[in-house]
Amino acid sequence: MVAGVDEAGRGPLAGPVIAAAVVFSLEDLNFKLKKEGIRDSKTLSGKKREELYEFIVQKARGWGVGIISEKTIDEINILEASLLAMRRAVESLERKPDFLLLDGRHTIKDYPASQIAVPSGDKTIISVSAASIIAKVTRDKMMLDFHRKFPQYGFDRHKGYGTKLHLEKIKQYGPCEIHRRTFRPIREIIEKVKRGLAK
Repeated sequence: MVAGVDEAGRGPLAGPVIAAAVVFSLEDLNFKLKKEGIRDSKTLSGKKREELYEFIVQKARGWGVGIISEKTIDEINILEASLLAMRRAVESLERKPDFLLLDGRHTIKDYPASQIAVPSGDKTIISVSAASIIAKVTRDKMMLDFHRKFPQYGFDRHKGYGTKLHLEKIKQYGPCEIHRRTFRPIREIIEKVKRGLAK
């Protein structure tokens, strides 16, 4: 049992970081999945990601998701939060894998399975690419839910990333409860507000 693991949401200024773990059979990896266009979620359109998400959850032998809130991110830092999300994604699998292939440069500390961290693994390993799609689609859906709660920030457009529009909205309205207050742009805006310098 080999699981590909990846996360989505390390860079945004708001919302959770989400990881996914995906297990395919060797038959599917070798013959079928390459034809479906599964690759790094960042290279796919939103529509294609949605289509592949449905394909993956139907085809995979197992898949799981781990979600770490913005509050925990602020408490333990984004790297540790990402690794914790990965751990939870793997632990949510019905059958525990024997081997993990993780996107990036870090493995899950003290996890009882062999692991390899693969830089840019989401571009080269199909199960990791699939995990990136599951994580991205799951997070985007959560950010759409947050948009309905906090429509003034435009989360439906930027999904919490630090775009010009998003930063302008934070300056206008201040950070809301899902903003990551330890991230530099949010800290700087909060400090300006405290000093009465925000425009």
